[in-house]
Amino acid sequence: MYEQQPGAGQPGMYPPAGPPPGGGAGGAIAVTVKYNPIGFLLGLFKPPVLLNGHEVAKGWGRHVIPVQPGQHHLHVHVPYLLPSRIGNADLTVPVQPGQTVELEYRAPMVAFMNGAMGAPPQKYPGMAVTIVLLVFALIMLLCICGGFIASLSSSSTSSMGLPVFDVARTVAAGLLR
Repeated sequence: MYEQQPGAGQPGMYPPAGPPPGGGAGGAIAVTVKYNPIGFLLGLFKPPVLLNGHEVAKGWGRHVIPVQPGQHHLHVHVPYLLPSRIGNADLTVPVQPGQTVELEYRAPMVAFMNGAMGAPPQKYPGMAVTIVLLVFALIMLLCICGGFIASLSSSSTSSMGLPVFDVARTVAAGLLR
């Protein structure tokens, strides 16, 4: 979701607009590299885009890579802490003369999953797992808070034998009504 438009003056980046070089005899691969804002820490790392084993672009956003017509192997991953590479995605891309192939790469939501690359729009891998984990964490938080409130309203002394303040009991009684 967070995208950075590469400029023509940045090293290793290609301009995002315009026809492919060579007067239309060549082609281009336009790949948009994205991550979900929930995984905001991924923004600290710059994923390399490798074409036929050579790094041609680096970073989040849209990259237009001029290529000759034919089959090309595209690879994207995100360098990370542990493991050192996450979201590996590989794709063989056929390019016709004068054609610009639009692709999208999405980084995974869970570190040990592969990324998704193909024709846009792509889904974020691991989104269901992330939602389940967030719901589980929310339920645990509600249970802990509910247990704390119930313990405040049930006795005049705490489990350690200390008196419970009347303000806390009043608040807990009001919440439990």
